[in-house]
Amino acid sequence: MFVPKGYLYNLVTGKSMGPVSSFLRTILFLFSLVYGLAVIILAGFYRLRPSKLAAKVISVGNITLGGSGKTTFVEYLANRLNLEGKKVAILSRGYKRNLKGRGISYIGDEPAMLERKLPFARVVVNKNRLESASHAIKDYAVDTLILDDGMQQWRIFKDLEIITIDAGDPFGNYRMLPAGFLREPLGALRRSDVFVLTQCDPKQDTKCLVAKLRYINPRALIIESIHQPEWFSDIDNPQRILSVDSFKGRPVMIFSGIGNPKGFENTILSLGINIACSIKFADHHDYTHDDIYKIAEEAKEKNLETIITTEKDAVKIRELGVKGVSIWVLNIKLKLITNETEFVRRLLKLYSF
Repeated sequence: MFVPKGYLYNLVTGKSMGPVSSFLRTILFLFSLVYGLAVIILAGFYRLRPSKLAAKVISVGNITLGGSGKTTFVEYLANRLNLEGKKVAILSRGYKRNLKGRGISYIGDEPAMLERKLPFARVVVNKNRLESASHAIKDYAVDTLILDDGMQQWRIFKDLEIITIDAGDPFGNYRMLPAGFLREPLGALRRSDVFVLTQCDPKQDTKCLVAKLRYINPRALIIESIHQPEWFSDIDNPQRILSVDSFKGRPVMIFSGIGNPKGFENTILSLGINIACSIKFADHHDYTHDDIYKIAEEAKEKNLETIITTEKDAVKIRELGVKGVSIWVLNIKLKLITNETEFVRRLLKLYSF
């Protein structure tokens, strides 16, 4: 790994041991109590009189830090609404974007990926979602706003609140930031209309998680989903496509800078591919030419002919214009494996009144 996980991550997850670490975890826990109280107060205050917008608002968010598959679900949702003839805008904060940069670095990797994959939708990037909503409605005449990472947008009235949850690691250590990964207390799940369980492994029993969610919020629809691999594409020539069976049985190197690298690894393994080397960068990592050449050099040293990365990472790497390095991109889509008919019914019901 070029970029090791930081000490704070190891501290929170219990990987860092010893009396000093135990003491620091206690301090973090005390801070998390203060943070949790502040979140409850702010959420309650802003939700007293949320702003009602002149378009349907569908929020897709999560209760934890890290990758829960929400952006992949946003893609699914936008495609579904487009089939129904809706004019969609996706409102994104553009996390870790560089306001002094240009191109992809200016809008952020996830918005850039959505913009490329959803040419029919408007992707509007602004930290202030009320401003971006007003802009999308006024300038693009959209009838539907999708709030990407919208759970904590308490000031906006939502016609549908969707929360994505990683089925493999739903709530981390069940503690609030900074002692854990929860952005809000679990009680906030009562606001949800739909839970989407992502990265569902066919061998995994989700009954306990489903029961917990039903206990917290009996009225919410619970959907299970998988990340379905579609094909591999050449990073320099996306029209050059290989089937998902192309690397079956081969040893490969993979690398990623995403919130849930384990999910990416599991998807690769599900294709019968042997991961000989996995390099993990921080989420939203800003790649440099040096990064890519180091990856290529390490693959060469390990006699690995195939290098694979994610669509999100590919967006930034293509902008670098790196030459002489062959990288394949795994293209995936989110597929609902339970309750899709009921979800579509609830979705379309928003437009019946």
